[in-house]
Amino acid sequence: MSGHPSVPGLVPDWPAPDPVRAFVTTRAGGVSAAPFGLDGGAPGGLNLGAHVGDDPAAVAANRARLEAALPGPVCWLDQVHGTAVFDADRHRGGDGPAPVADAAVSTRPGTVLAVMTADCLPILLADASGRAVGAAHAGWRGLAGGVAEAAVAAMRARVGGDASLLAWLGPAIGPDAFEVGDEVRQAFCDVDAGAAAAFAPGVSAGKWQADLYALARRRLAACGVHAVSGGGLCTVADRARFYSHRRDRRGGRFASLVWLAR
Repeated sequence: MSGHPSVPGLVPDWPAPDPVRAFVTTRAGGVSAAPFGLDGGAPGGLNLGAHVGDDPAAVAANRARLEAALPGPVCWLDQVHGTAVFDADRHRGGDGPAPVADAAVSTRPGTVLAVMTADCLPILLADASGRAVGAAHAGWRGLAGGVAEAAVAAMRARVGGDASLLAWLGPAIGPDAFEVGDEVRQAFCDVDAGAAAAFAPGVSAGKWQADLYALARRRLAACGVHAVSGGGLCTVADRARFYSHRRDRRGGRFASLVWLAR
């Protein structure tokens, strides 16, 4: 998918092999009105989150517009900042409840994986041989809890423990905007003392500027994933393209998607 007239978005720049495809939506291209609309308050937002207070009919229309540009139904997740990984090869679409998970993997062509974010870090994964894909929703809680490692393990369970994987880090809150307390820094440093390098002292005592991208790279490297692309697209700074919970408090969600072409 290189784009669709009604669905503006970004194509990740990563060395993923054929038949891996990936796409990231933005806040433009839908029917949602403020505060889920475009920057400045105009209607036309592509909010994909059904849990943020938007008109359910608008969310349904936005999702339908997106799915019309994709090779199959999207496997939406009920994200809870945890580490559960859903086997999306069991996903058949339809109107049933979304699986409660913060990551998904698939080896079935045409199964579209998605994670929704608005500051948390989306991590897309692919097997270097093009046999499997994965997606993880990595806010700081999920990242500290091990969602990246869980997704990598689930991928390797399907394609072999020695499989070479690559990752792409999508738009997320950047280190200049992500001020956290001591408890967040400690959650990472208790597991990995070297994670301290991803925290710069904040303006106030006991506050730190956290680099989610650097933390994710450390976690991925620790489980053998060194081919990591992306990073640097800040959701807070880029209000024209991305929803941001920290910036706006009330707003929508965009999606990072990955699948195997049929």
